[in-house]
Amino acid sequence: MLPRGRSRALAAAALLLGLLLLAGLFLLAGDPRAEDAGGSCCRPMQPEPQDGRPSGPAAREGALRPPRCQLLHVAIVCAGLNSSREVVTLVKSMLFYRKNPLHLHLVTDAVAQSILETLFRTWMVPALGVSFYDADQLKPHISWIPNKHYSGLYGLMKLVLPGVLPPGLAQVIVLDTDVTLASDIAELWALFAYFSDKQVIGLVENQSDWYLGNLWKNHRPWPALGRGFNTGVILLWLDRLRQVGWEQMWQLTARRELLTQPATSLADQDIFNAVIKEHPGLVQPLPCVWNVQLSDHTLAERCYLEAADLKVIHWNSPKKLRVKIKHAEFFRNLYLTFLGYDGNLLRRELFGCPSQSPAGAEQLQQSLAQLDEEDACFEFRQQQLTVHRVHITFLPHEPPPPRPHDVTLVAQLSMDRLQMLEALCRHWLGPMSLALYLTDAEAQQFLRFVEASPVLSARQDVAYHVVYREGPLYPVNQLRNVALAQALTPYVFLSDIDFLPAYSLYDYLRASIEQLGLGGLRKAALVVPAFETPRYRFSFPKSKAELLALLDAGALYTFRYHEWPQGHAATDYARWREAQAPYRVQWAADYEPYVVVPRDCPRYDPRFVGFGWNKVAHIVELDAQDYELLVLPEAFTIHLPHAPSLDISRFRSSPDYRACLQALKEEFHQDLSRRYGAAALKYLTALQQRPRNSA
Repeated sequence: MLPRGRSRALAAAALLLGLLLLAGLFLLAGDPRAEDAGGSCCRPMQPEPQDGRPSGPAAREGALRPPRCQLLHVAIVCAGLNSSREVVTLVKSMLFYRKNPLHLHLVTDAVAQSILETLFRTWMVPALGVSFYDADQLKPHISWIPNKHYSGLYGLMKLVLPGVLPPGLAQVIVLDTDVTLASDIAELWALFAYFSDKQVIGLVENQSDWYLGNLWKNHRPWPALGRGFNTGVILLWLDRLRQVGWEQMWQLTARRELLTQPATSLADQDIFNAVIKEHPGLVQPLPCVWNVQLSDHTLAERCYLEAADLKVIHWNSPKKLRVKIKHAEFFRNLYLTFLGYDGNLLRRELFGCPSQSPAGAEQLQQSLAQLDEEDACFEFRQQQLTVHRVHITFLPHEPPPPRPHDVTLVAQLSMDRLQMLEALCRHWLGPMSLALYLTDAEAQQFLRFVEASPVLSARQDVAYHVVYREGPLYPVNQLRNVALAQALTPYVFLSDIDFLPAYSLYDYLRASIEQLGLGGLRKAALVVPAFETPRYRFSFPKSKAELLALLDAGALYTFRYHEWPQGHAATDYARWREAQAPYRVQWAADYEPYVVVPRDCPRYDPRFVGFGWNKVAHIVELDAQDYELLVLPEAFTIHLPHAPSLDISRFRSSPDYRACLQALKEEFHQDLSRRYGAAALKYLTALQQRPRNSA
């Protein structure tokens, strides 16, 4: 499961480059010390300690840290698909610098919770706990507040955190999803030590003139103390907030201000500032470096040009990374470094800090420890045990409306097959669930690829699920299982990304499912006959008649007829040419057709990684569970030519590779015998009759 040294070195070098670019920022402006008209706005001041502890450099270097193994709590409001991607970059930056155990308290909607639960479960980061809180249950507490900010209701939810988080939790750091850490979050936590007995909120001054009301004519901001404070980074002393009656306090203030203000403009920030204006003793100002705000009207330069180092970068403009401000490129480099940083490298132990391992981690480590690195099949064994990070629904997605016979196309791909997507979207007009095997950096390239494509960006019924790359072999069946698990329709068409279905196939499959009366007790797998063309350009047939004409002319062939005829021979293409109705075929050794099955069909066997027998094993499982194999007379799908994958090249060139595949087949049949008894004998017999070097 652990990445190899070379991967670690490359990722560390990339991050170092980003940090060096950021450091270059501080050499740009010499030593500007002139005061501005606003006095000490945004200066990197150090708070005064309230407990007699030292201040100044000694405090920054030594005392400004909690105990090494103290559990630190961080709360984040994270709702929607885009926000669930943003929070991952924030968490990466947090994990990169952290030396303490962390517990994340995530306020999410149902969509974000589903995504993030899967992500953190498969990320398996040591000393990282995660709790979820239902944002929908909080909406009634703040829905009465009109808000013009783009964050909507979610932008007000930080106000209710003291009443939502566990009663025993005394302190918490609250972060917006659009911040990036450039330092250990323990240093921020240590600033709680500077709170007086009366202070309950720690905030950085707002780094713009927004609350001074002079940005444009008739600008009427909410009341604030001076320039006010920004709420992208907050220290909340929760038990004190509960004691002072925080809920009643902010609600009374908000209701009073809303008598003269039509709405909040900056969501919770307006209400926090109005409360602080009335009760200034509640706030502990924090050094500006803990919230360097890159808004459209930012004054942050007055902070970062005098700071020794920066701690938190806050992209608080609606334009985010596209904000046009001085030095934006330097800050973008830091953000982009973490965006593409390999999250697998953050699965590191906190040595010296006992903590509960992620679920399944100890068993996984024991299994990995039992592997023999001298075994010729070590790579296969290791890849089977690898737990890949999975980010489901990576892009915005609209679930299909419920239809009793609807079908989702399920497939998997890697970066070198992205060019297939547009053509597939033109051919298949129904929902799709696609698993992509990518690095963190490739995931961002994929995002830009979709955004730049009018065809792909227009399709909201295609769900993309990123499985992050780790290990030397392609985990084909694990990818298929991810895509299959996320399909939302009653039926699925199990395809491959390099096949284009007939233009009419989506409608034809739904009609066939209805006409055949599938569902209930009848289990059937509908076979879609597969063909191939050797030509990169050809006129795609619009009907079975056109396909047969191309077949007779030599422009099309039955799929892999010259390399692996047994893979599709049982479809009986001669019978299909004349067929007018679906017909049943029997299972045969090495049969691997493309099929339509119910969504709750057996999953693919994840032991098959790389090339060979991954679909064959699935069809064996369907047959063992008494699925009928019914060939559809008007259905077809066509394979497009492409360069061979690395795994198929290794299969063809390496006897060891083929021997390992043979060993996996034998283990698969042993498992079949244990589960199905004598009924599995026919599969074992078929295996023994095949050549040992066959796929």
